[in-house]
Amino acid sequence: MSHAILLLAHGTPDVLGEMAEYLSKVTSGRPMPAEVVEELKHRYSLIGLRETPGEDSPHLTKWTFAQGEALENLLVGTPVYAAMRNWSPYIADVVEQMRADGVTKIRALCLAPQNSRTSVGLYRKALLAAATGMEIEFLSAWAEHPLLVEAFVEKLQPVLDAANAEAGRKVPVLFTAHSVPTRTVMTGPASIEGARPGTPMQDTPDPYPEQAKRTAALVAERLGLTEQDYRFAFQSQGVSGGPWLGPTVEEVLTTLRDEGHTSVVLQPIGFLCDHVEILYDIDIAFKELAGGMGLKLTRAESLNDSATLTRALADLATSTTVPFEKVSA
Repeated sequence: MSHAILLLAHGTPDVLGEMAEYLSKVTSGRPMPAEVVEELKHRYSLIGLRETPGEDSPHLTKWTFAQGEALENLLVGTPVYAAMRNWSPYIADVVEQMRADGVTKIRALCLAPQNSRTSVGLYRKALLAAATGMEIEFLSAWAEHPLLVEAFVEKLQPVLDAANAEAGRKVPVLFTAHSVPTRTVMTGPASIEGARPGTPMQDTPDPYPEQAKRTAALVAERLGLTEQDYRFAFQSQGVSGGPWLGPTVEEVLTTLRDEGHTSVVLQPIGFLCDHVEILYDIDIAFKELAGGMGLKLTRAESLNDSATLTRALADLATSTTVPFEKVSA
């Protein structure tokens, strides 16, 4: 064996007792206040995570492994590995297993289709640190891939049709992507816009905000939606200091209510599978907030094990035209 596909994802803890250690990985070692750790443990508990492993405790990384298995089945003969940046199986450990299996060339795909320095950039850094001496092909973004767009359309269409029929009118669509700190997408020296000391200067703006909006626009276009039919928001702003990208979901829901809407269909287009930002932030917190405003919020199902998503990954994995970055680590 010499060539293999590597899927890279965020990772999530398996039990509640791992939360503090997990968060330290997410923040690159910066300690989180005890109350933040407890709040996140509470949120994970509401979506089913337990203190100890068990069949009823949701291992949210199961979707990443399911996506990898489906891709390997489709590719036939090309091995597919999956690794996490913030939890096991860690990128470094999976790369070592790949070495042991005889892999010398890795084609790496991030399960985050929009390129952000805070996600894709960190995956790339971790991979290059681990894969010394190996040939790497790394794909930074695939936000406009037609099969990705088709996969989102397949999940959104029936939900939107049902909402429109129930309301007897067009129901607005709200697309969301995970917010990031404003400082991570800015250009120029670290002193501007409240950046932390030591934040590196960036010569170009981070493509993430525009790529996320572009994915949403392509899905809307496929559904025949006009710019008046849909909105975009960044969700799940963090607790770190400084501003985060907006508008927030809370702000957009308020606007929709003030415009007289009574229903909204939400689709997170920055995520490829269920995790806490969907199962808690949307399904619990945003639905409760919307209900208090008199809005019925319905969510399109996540892609999870979508066959169309698998086809998109397979197309990327075998493409000779997609602009992979070739790196000798």
